[in-house]
Formats: sequence, C-alpha cells, structure tokens
Amino acid sequence: LVAEENAGGDIQHHQGILSPGFINAHCHLELSHMKGLIPEHTGLPEFILKIVNERHHSEDIILQAIADAEDAMTKNGIIAVGDISNNALTLKQKQLGNLTYHNFIEVSGWKPAISLPRYENAMHIYGSFKNALNIELRTTTNSSANISINPHAPYSVSAELWELIQPHFEGSVITIHNQETPAENQLFKDGTGDFIGMYEAMNIDQTHFMPTGKTSLQSVLPKMQNANNILLVHNTESNPQDILMANQQAIQNNQRIFWCLCPNANLFIENKMPPIEMLRRYNANLTIGTDSLASNHQLSILSELKTIHQHFPEIPLEELLRWATYNGAKALNIDDRFGSFEKGKKPGVLLLNHLLLEQLQASSKINRLI
Repeated sequence: LVAEENAGGDIQHHQGILSPGFINAHCHLELSHMKGLIPEHTGLPEFILKIVNERHHSEDIILQAIADAEDAMTKNGIIAVGDISNNALTLKQKQLGNLTYHNFIEVSGWKPAISLPRYENAMHIYGSFKNALNIELRTTTNSSANISINPHAPYSVSAELWELIQPHFEGSVITIHNQETPAENQLFKDGTGDFIGMYEAMNIDQTHFMPTGKTSLQSVLPKMQNANNILLVHNTESNPQDILMANQQAIQNNQRIFWCLCPNANLFIENKMPPIEMLRRYNANLTIGTDSLASNHQLSILSELKTIHQHFPEIPLEELLRWATYNGAKALNIDDRFGSFEKGKKPGVLLLNHLLLEQLQASSKINRLI
C-alpha cells in the first residue's frame, strides 16, 4: 500500500474492490454472428452439427458481429483473450489492437484422408495471422507468445492429423476442448455413444478409430507433452484420475496445465456445471472463459463468476478473481504484462462494486477505470 501523501496527484476515491483487467481464456470470436441462433440444451453433438450449418452467413454480417463482440468484451472489463480461430475473419478487428489476443489456430479432421489438406489449411491461416499481426517466430516450428497450432478436441483429430501438428507444440501455449460431454469419454472407452450418430450425420467414416479403453483426456494428453502450457477447456466430465494424470505429466515434462471453466456455456449446451469443487480439491490451476456467443448470452467474465458463485457460494471472491486475472494471464503466457498489480505491468484497473460482505450479488457490476 502507498501512503496517500506519496500517491501523487489526481487521487480518486471509489467504493468497492479494485481488480486487474479480466482475462478471457477461451473465446470463439469468429462465431459471434451466431448469437441467438442455436437453442439451449441440445447436447454437444447436436450443437456441433448446428455450428457447422450456421457458418454460411455473409462476411459483412460476420465482421460486424465480431466488432460488436469485441466492444462488449472491452466494456465488460476484459483486457486479453485466448481466441480460437478456424479462419482469418477476426484478423481485421485484431489489427486494431483494442485487446491483446493469443490466437489459437484450430485444426480438426476425423477422416485420415483429409488430414494433410486440413493441416495445410491451418498453416495457411497461421501464416495469415503471423503476417498481418507482425508476429515473429522464435524458430521454424515454435510460435511466439500469441499464436499457436492447436487440436480442436479428442473426438475430431485423427491419429494422422495428430502426427502432423505435434511438432508445432514444442515450447508453445496450446489448448484443446476437453471432456465436455459424457459421450466423449464413452467414445474412447468403448467406441459407442452419441458421437457415432454425429459422425453418421456428417457422413464421416469412423471405422479407422480404435477405442483406447481410457478416458479421452488420458488418451490424448501424452500427445501434448512437449507444449509449455496446456489449456484444457470445459472439463465437465473430468475425474480425479484425469487430474492426477495431468498433474503428473506437468511435473515430468516441466509443463503448466490449466483447466478453463466456461460455466455459462456448459449450462447452455449440456445444462451441467463443471466439477469445480473436485478441481479445487486436486489443486488444478483454474482459469475462466466465455466460449462463444453461439453458446452464451454474453461475453462477460463477471457473469461467469456470478454463475460459479451461485452454484458454489463457499468459494472466496479473492479466489474467483485470481482465476479470472492472474491464472488466465499465466495460462496465456502474458503474466509479464497482465493479471496482477505489479511494477512494470499494465493490467488495466477494474472497479467491482455492489457487493455484500465481499461476496458477489446478482447486482454486482464492474466499471473499467483504466
């Protein structure tokens, strides 16, 4: 703390709690035009089918929705974003420099035959981001702190595609959608479940896939052991064995593994909350994300924190804010600039007010001071 007489001029007095700017660790900005287009509680396989069918809108509509969504995030106190990109449509907005982004270039392809063209397309998008945002690469394979090649999810990346993208993980910050629905673990354990119907609806042959007898995370996490940071997103069906395995891999490989919570999206799609108490019990590094406007009514970290507080009121506000700020900055490898009030950083300043006994209320609000 600084004595008031040493604080300089233009001192302002506010009622509430000061927080660094929020870190939205998981977003799909490119899907912002889908707000209100997909009904709630469809379940993940049906939700994915609807996402595929709603990518046909005009570029003008998509670009305006992207701009509007970024403006909303800024007003909601978000200062940096881990953003999933399957195309380059967000580039124009990101070039304005309003927010800091880690650009997760996402790769998917369940058919072995399409692995190479899917990989080449992702590398083309990667190059577009690198050139447009003036990103300099550390080596020919490693990315700088704000762009990386990433697998979409265990159920959407073939073994052949994993082999193509794995060299890009070394030293990188990467992410993967993880255990969002029971069907994901079921697919890997015995080759059955709702994803089989999704593959059939998308005319995808999945006879090449051999179940592992393990959960999806236990099946694919070793493929990412060369990454520096791994951000696991959703985690609604993760179990203690998954967390213990991840903790052990992190120790063995000198990694940092983070578990991103997107509770409003989980309720929207599967009507289920992630196992937050279990994750806390096993000392998981937690962060907060909003997912997309296709699966959420707003891009607001405060709204996510309110939802968590509603279901887990015993979690201290200080801990929630740490997930939304410092942990998110560490996960995206930008904690040298954001996430905490320290000399040399410019983390933004938020005022959180309308609290009761230092607890969030439905009426709690944030004002962005800096």
